[in-house]
Amino acid sequence: MKTAKELMQAYHSNVNDQNPAAAASLFAADGAIELPYLASIGAPWRTEGPEAIKNMIAGLLKMAPDFKFINIKYYIETPEQVFAEYEVDGTFNGKPYQQLYMGRLVAENGKIKLLREAMNMYPVLKSHD
Repeated sequence: MKTAKELMQAYHSNVNDQNPAAAASLFAADGAIELPYLASIGAPWRTEGPEAIKNMIAGLLKMAPDFKFINIKYYIETPEQVFAEYEVDGTFNGKPYQQLYMGRLVAENGKIKLLREAMNMYPVLKSHD
């Protein structure tokens, strides 16, 4: 069974490889991605279930075709949870996009139960100007 860190590594790798289906397959049937600060701009902040997660990632990669997680640093790691910081440096809707994310992943039965990420909203707002 995969640990939380192994699941996060696989998730980042699949997104970097432009494979939304493989990334989404890592999630439990009721697994979710949460980006709570997106609510501050009226955007959906929680996506639940592998199919919805696959569609969300595919939409993100369409707007940010060079989206890649880089400089991943793990700070807390247990078999069930991992906390890391990671960056993205690319374009979003054709505009430069640099971002530092913080993510907490909760694993359950070898699947992602929850990936909760925080980010700086300023680069997000600039990418929508």
